[in-house]
Amino acid sequence: MSGSTRRTGDSGTLRAAGPPPRPVVAALMLGMALAALDSTILATAVPQIVGDLGGFAVFSWLFSGYLLAVTVTLPVYGKLSDTFGRKPILITGIVLFLAGSLACAGAWDMGSLIAFRVVQGLGGGALQGTVQTIAADLYPMKERPKIQARISSVWATCAVAGPALGGLLATWADWRWIFLINLPVGGLALWLIGRHFTEPQRERPVPGARPRVDWPGALAIFACGGLLLTALVQGGVAWAWLSTPSLLLLAGSAGCAALTVLIERRAAEPIIPGWVWRRRTISAVNLALGALGLLMVAPTVFLPTYAQSVLGLSPTAAGFVLSVMTLSWPVSAALSSHVYNRVGIRTCALLGMGGAGLVLLAFPLLPYPGAAWQPALLMLALGAALGLFQLPLIIGVQSSVGYTERGTATASVLFCRQVGQSVGAALFGALANATLNDRLAHAPSDLRPGLPGDLDAVSHALAHAGGLTARATDYLRRAVDTTVDHVYAGAAAAAGLALLALLLAPRRFPVHTDTPVPTDAPVRTETAAHAETGGAGSGGTDSSGADTGGADRREDGPRGA
Repeated sequence: MSGSTRRTGDSGTLRAAGPPPRPVVAALMLGMALAALDSTILATAVPQIVGDLGGFAVFSWLFSGYLLAVTVTLPVYGKLSDTFGRKPILITGIVLFLAGSLACAGAWDMGSLIAFRVVQGLGGGALQGTVQTIAADLYPMKERPKIQARISSVWATCAVAGPALGGLLATWADWRWIFLINLPVGGLALWLIGRHFTEPQRERPVPGARPRVDWPGALAIFACGGLLLTALVQGGVAWAWLSTPSLLLLAGSAGCAALTVLIERRAAEPIIPGWVWRRRTISAVNLALGALGLLMVAPTVFLPTYAQSVLGLSPTAAGFVLSVMTLSWPVSAALSSHVYNRVGIRTCALLGMGGAGLVLLAFPLLPYPGAAWQPALLMLALGAALGLFQLPLIIGVQSSVGYTERGTATASVLFCRQVGQSVGAALFGALANATLNDRLAHAPSDLRPGLPGDLDAVSHALAHAGGLTARATDYLRRAVDTTVDHVYAGAAAAAGLALLALLLAPRRFPVHTDTPVPTDAPVRTETAAHAETGGAGSGGTDSSGADTGGADRREDGPRGA
C-alpha cells in the first residue's frame, strides 16, 4: 500500500493503484516464515532439549501448547483485524512471537519452555490469519493465486529446510539458537511492516465512537477451544478416553460452547458472527477445510512412521518422502487459477479433493514392503490434488466478503482447518492403536510374549531390531503396514466428507464489489448484481447476515465461480 492505494466504497476497502510494494510482500513472507519454520525446526532438536532440561514425559506439549494457542486465537485476531485494522494486529503478533522466542531461549526447565511456547503461539495466531488477510487485501481476485503460491512456497521451503536447520543448530551450536534465529527474521519483518505498510483511517458508523470488542466472547472461545484441544491431544495418551479427566474436559468444552453461543448471540460485535455459519459459501468451506485438516493427519503424522518402520528408511529419507508433497502443493496452487477461471471454484475444488481421495485409496494397494519411490509418488500426486482444493476455496471465501469482514472470514476457515487437524490426530491415533493392538493380540503364540505393546514401542523396537528375530521383525512391519493402511482408508473417508461439504456450497461463489481491482480495469457502478446461485437479486446481505446476492456482490470474477 504505502501511498499506492486509495479508498473505495463506504467500508474503507482499498483498491490497488499499482502493484503492492515489494517490501510489504517481503514482510508478509518473512512473517509467514516465522510461523512455518517454528514447528519444523524444533522437531529434530527435541532430544537435545530433553537432555538439557529434562521433562521427557511432557515434551509433547512443546508442540501441543503452541498449536492450542494458535488455534484458539485465530478467530479473535480475525475479528480484531476487522475492527482495528490489519497493521496493529500483525505488529502485535510479531512482537508477541519474538518475545516468546526470546523467553524460550532463556528457559530454565521444561515447564517454563512450554509456557513460553504458548506465548509464541499467541503471536503465531495473529501471524497466520493476518498475513493471509493482507494478501487478499493487496491483490485482486485474479492475482491472488500468485501471492498465495508465494506464501505456500514459504511453507514448502520451511518443511524441507526446517528439520535440517534445527538439527544443525542443535548439534553444532545450541538448541537455544533455534529460537534466537527468529529475532533477526522477525525484526526485519517488523521494520518493513512499520515502514512500508499503511492503511487508511477507518470510518466509524458514529464519528468519534470507540470500537467495541467482545471480550467475554473471546474468553469463552479461549476456554472452549482450550478444553476441547486438551482433551483431544491428551486423550488416549496421558489418560484413557473414557477416564475421568477426558470426560470432564469434554463436558467442560461442551458447556463453554453453549456459553459461547449465548454470549455471541447477545454481543453487539461478536467475535464469531452468526453470518459465518449462515452464509452457505463460508459455512460449506469451513466444513470442507475442517475435513482437509482431518485427512492431513495421515501423511503428516503416519507416513514418516511407515517409511521408517516398514520401508526401513532413515529419518532424513523418511522426511524426504513426505516433503515431496510440499513441493507439488504450491506449484499446483499457483496454477489453480487456470482451472477455476474455466470451470469455477467449486468444481475446481471438487476435482482436487476427488483426486486426493483416489490417491489416499491407492495407498493401501502399495505392495509390501515396496520401494520408497512408490509412496513418494503418491505424495507428489496428493500435493498436486490438494493445491487445486485449498487455495481456490480460501480465495473464494475472501472474495465473497468485503474488507471489514475479510479478517473474520479468513480466520474462520483457518480455525476450522486447525480444529479438524486436532480431531484427526485424536481419531486416527485411536484407530491406529486399535488396529495395532488387534494385530499384536492375534500374533502367533510363539511370537506374542516378546512383542511390544503400542505404536511408539513398535517403532522403537523396529529401529533397534537387533533383539528381535527375523520372523518377529517381519510380523511387526506387516502390523505397522496394516495400521497405516487403515489410517489412509480413514483419510479417504474424510475426503468424502469434504466432497459432501462442497456440495452444500453454491454452484457460483459470490464476488464482493469491495474486492480490490487493478487500476486499468473498468470500475463498475451498477447497483444490481447476480446472486451466488446465478440469478438476479436485489440485496447483498440481509439483517441476519445471510447471503442474498445483490448490490454488494458482482459476478465479474472467474467464469462460473
